[in-house]
Amino acid sequence: MQARAILVTGGARRIGAAIAQCAHAAGANVAVHCHRSRAEAERLAEMLNAVRPGSCVVLHADLLDSQALPGLVDAAGDAFGRLDGLVNNASSFHATPMGAIGHEAWEDLMGTNARAPLLLAQAAAPRLKAARGAIVNVVDIHAQLPLSGFPVYTAAKAALAALTRALAIELAPEVRVNGVAPGAILWPEGGDAFPEAERSRILAQTPLARLGSPEDIAGAVKWLLFDAPFVTGQILAVDGGRSLRL
Repeated sequence: MQARAILVTGGARRIGAAIAQCAHAAGANVAVHCHRSRAEAERLAEMLNAVRPGSCVVLHADLLDSQALPGLVDAAGDAFGRLDGLVNNASSFHATPMGAIGHEAWEDLMGTNARAPLLLAQAAAPRLKAARGAIVNVVDIHAQLPLSGFPVYTAAKAALAALTRALAIELAPEVRVNGVAPGAILWPEGGDAFPEAERSRILAQTPLARLGSPEDIAGAVKWLLFDAPFVTGQILAVDGGRSLRL
């Protein structure tokens, strides 16, 4: 059988890279999308292709450029002759304090977290329907319960959660659409958003009392992509139980 093929947005680093590696280990060919992380994407592709030659390609696109998104999907599908899965992982994340929210922040956060996943799903739908494939959106537990200081990010992830359920209806019965909602997995780079006291509070609020790993999210994504044929329209919290106490 021809190997299944998936496109992972933001697949060069952190959780995205773990998703790409996990799917690849399960036998899938992987198109790794990147924007500003080309070097990391190329290193990942080199590693995966060393395991299985020709099994990974790197694709570059700015997800805020709506006109580029159909071409990104076409490049992923053409690379392997099919497209079985789309993982909308790429995400902008930054604070938007009230009184200082402008057009640029709105466009960035809503664009990467909601508009791009919708337009990518729309572009991928014919190929995914032909393969009876699946979409997995990486949401956030704060889509349901807001993160203080991040109202636009919260709204964008809430929109993605709603889109996940809507697309599950729109693309049925051929395509399943689900989401994974991470809790505390990796602290944001830079450290300003979550100082040490806040990190301690979050861990104390988490029943499992620790950070999760990117591999925890990747395993959930792989299950929803390949091993959950009767699951659609669901958002799985992978958060160590934290959402029970938010």
